Amino acid sequence: MLTGVIVCFILGYVTIVFEHPLKLDKTVPALIMGALCWALISLGHLDVVDHHHHTASMEDVLLHHIGKVAEILFFLIGAMTIVELIDLHRGFAVITNRIKTTDKTKMLWLISILAFFLSATLDNLAATIVLVSLLRRLVPDKTERLWFVSIAVIAANAGGAWSPIGDVTTTMLWIGKKVSTVGLIKNLVIPSIVCMVVPCLVASMSKNFKGHMVLEGGDNIRKEREKLLSSRIMLFAGIGGLVFVPVFKAITHLPPYVGMMLSMGVVWLISEYIHPEEDFTEERKHLYSAHTALSRIELSSILFFLGILVAVAALESLAIMGPDGPVGTLRYLAERLDEAVPNRNVVIILLGFLSAIIDNVPLVAASMGMYTEPIDSYLWHFIAYSAGTGGSMLIIGSAAGVAAMGMERIDFIWYLKNIAWLAFLGFISGAIVYILLSPLIHG
Repeated sequence: MLTGVIVCFILGYVTIVFEHPLKLDKTVPALIMGALCWALISLGHLDVVDHHHHTASMEDVLLHHIGKVAEILFFLIGAMTIVELIDLHRGFAVITNRIKTTDKTKMLWLISILAFFLSATLDNLAATIVLVSLLRRLVPDKTERLWFVSIAVIAANAGGAWSPIGDVTTTMLWIGKKVSTVGLIKNLVIPSIVCMVVPCLVASMSKNFKGHMVLEGGDNIRKEREKLLSSRIMLFAGIGGLVFVPVFKAITHLPPYVGMMLSMGVVWLISEYIHPEEDFTEERKHLYSAHTALSRIELSSILFFLGILVAVAALESLAIMGPDGPVGTLRYLAERLDEAVPNRNVVIILLGFLSAIIDNVPLVAASMGMYTEPIDSYLWHFIAYSAGTGGSMLIIGSAAGVAAMGMERIDFIWYLKNIAWLAFLGFISGAIVYILLSPLIHG
């Protein structure tokens, strides 16, 4: 049965990787895989270990993991709802309407910097969706726009790596008490900036980002997206609420999802009493309500994370007899990996390359089960960086890339030929900077 659990996980994962050729939503195999892994453990009466690597009952271990998974999912639901509320009230127009330039090089840097900081505040997926919508108005020509969107994906993934709320994987590490807010920012902000700046610098020298954009009608005046009376208030309330979550955790020492509950409640409260339009009526209230925002969040993504994290928890808990007694399967794998490749820098950089092919959520979830280093150790920050930015090397390697691919119909081969090498330069440059700086930070 032990082999059956591992085979079930591998088959489920292969199905997820090939979701596009199979035309099957990746949520389906994730949910089936998560349930079957635990069913096989139960039917085979296999031993499981808790997070201290002590043999325990399956019910207790499963309940512990479901609690940890629920923390992440509740956090994500709150964050997604706040972002959707800002969008419903056209809050992002406050930012986007300020961009007037038609110079391609200036636009490249503006979009990259905006993507970098938006993803750190919202998350890389939401930031990419906002930026693709923005670029559709700023760059009418689709051929030109694909270049800007692709660089925005690299910048958004780089920006998400140094913020506890910027990427699902950094959120997982933060909630799992592997990294702290201050530690993450202190260790990764410079490597992440390098990861964003290097591709932009190289791209700005190419002919694709020289000259001016040709606008529709031949004029240089863009039509601003219409704002609402509530746009500015909801933008500041939403972003303020998201930024408040790490502060709340630092003050109260409560889990991050509690702070997200508070922030979502406050932003929801504001949305209930604010008037978006001059002649606002009760009949139109539902258009800007939190109920509408909740209906727009990607519930399939939430369920995908549920299936994946439950499946990885099964591998983490499944007991294998090691030299010093029973250990979890992933911990056993980590020990064998350390023996085969003593240099962990090489292992973590390889993790970055893997995250371009395989979703970074299970990779980070697996690494959390493999290693037992203390909070804010060198290893956890490097994992956060590699998993967060390595996905940029392929368009399918990150949630931001998949969103951009779907919205703009970016061809996989086109991205591989034109953008992958830029993303690689950024990833490896940031990794080298992290390795060089870490002795100064960690002593």
